[in-house]
Amino acid sequence: MAKDSSRDLGTQPISKLLIKQAVPASIGILVMSLNILVDTIFVGNWIGATAIAAINVVLPVSFFIAALGMAIGIGGSSIISRALGANNYEKALKTFGNQITLTLVLTLSLITVGLLFADGIIESFGGKGAIFEPAKIYYEIVLYGVPLLALCMMANTVIRAEGKPKFAMYAMMIPSVANLVMDYVFIYLMDFGMTGAAWATTLSYLICLIFILWFFISEKSELKIDFAHFGLNFPIVKEITSLGFVTLSRQAVVSVTYLFMNNILFDLGGETSVTSYAIAGRMLMFAMFPILGITQGFLPIAGFNYGAENYHRVRESLNTAIKYAAVLASLVFIVLMIFPENIIRIFTTDADVVRQAPNDMRWVFAATPIIAWQLIGAAYFQAIGKALPALLLTLSRQGLFFIPLILILPQFYAEFGVWMSFPISDVLATIVTAYFLNREVKRNLIPKDV
Repeated sequence: MAKDSSRDLGTQPISKLLIKQAVPASIGILVMSLNILVDTIFVGNWIGATAIAAINVVLPVSFFIAALGMAIGIGGSSIISRALGANNYEKALKTFGNQITLTLVLTLSLITVGLLFADGIIESFGGKGAIFEPAKIYYEIVLYGVPLLALCMMANTVIRAEGKPKFAMYAMMIPSVANLVMDYVFIYLMDFGMTGAAWATTLSYLICLIFILWFFISEKSELKIDFAHFGLNFPIVKEITSLGFVTLSRQAVVSVTYLFMNNILFDLGGETSVTSYAIAGRMLMFAMFPILGITQGFLPIAGFNYGAENYHRVRESLNTAIKYAAVLASLVFIVLMIFPENIIRIFTTDADVVRQAPNDMRWVFAATPIIAWQLIGAAYFQAIGKALPALLLTLSRQGLFFIPLILILPQFYAEFGVWMSFPISDVLATIVTAYFLNREVKRNLIPKDV
């Protein structure tokens, strides 16, 4: 029998429950984003602007492998949330054990390939010219820690599925703080340069994993698995992979986007344009933290109540999440439209970057107020276990619209065509998501008599 923490997902008022779930998730994402942000500031000021571009080259590779853990985590956590809602505790345990096995096998295999073909991969993702050497230093060290990060990302979603968002928040905060402290020691005090930045990142993943192991071994978790749960169960693996494929595909498309963007921008504007994109990308991770927090908080609520067939609560959680996220996205938009120059100067004093990046950033965030519909809408289908629409909607922004646009528009508008692709793809993806979400709600979220 699931404990009270998961039962709350089906009984507490939706607004209160969403805030309870979303605030810790938002804080965790904020701290993690601040980690990436401050890490970039440290690197830019203590090593140089080229080092920012170097990290931007490595990031999609390491994040794609780590995203395997997140994909397995989100796919399995959807099963766990619905299993707990249906009082199927054994299925929840078996799912968690299978998540661990899949994460280890897949990430270790990819790490091996990534290290064997390091030079070719780095160059493919835009590590050219002066960017190559610092990118290779960072890449080789960070890649060793990526399996640890994958396990952390997988387990974090499971913790949230149990209805314990505060511990999920701690799991995100601890390595972020540790990374910043080690950045200061390794880069500033010990002058280890890119090597120091890489080891600070890798060791922070290890600290995160130690905390998560403590959570599941202690009495904090209600999921107490044994060795029998680690054996792969085909129906569970199939369900995990079908749902997790949505998240993995999204990260794969993100990685392909970085590949195209870094290469296109390098050809059109050199290191300055790649650095500008790197800063905008960091701000995108950071500024979206409250919207992503609401999305993460929404997932277990929708999944649990869908599994319990409380469709009126699913519908209410959907409407509330979109409303809250839209308000926060509008506030983010206002701040970034007014203060882009001030933000850029925090990262670097390089004259070329300071001159170019503010206008680039405005285009990147131009359609932010409407992004809530796209994120929450795609997440809804994932929460209720409908993998295909979740996949298509998740990939619509970057795969269906953004990548084709950045390949076509620069032929007519040069580098400006790259930046204007951001808001155009956001608008198109939101229209598509709103259509399918509205149809799904009208057809299937029909409240049942209690």
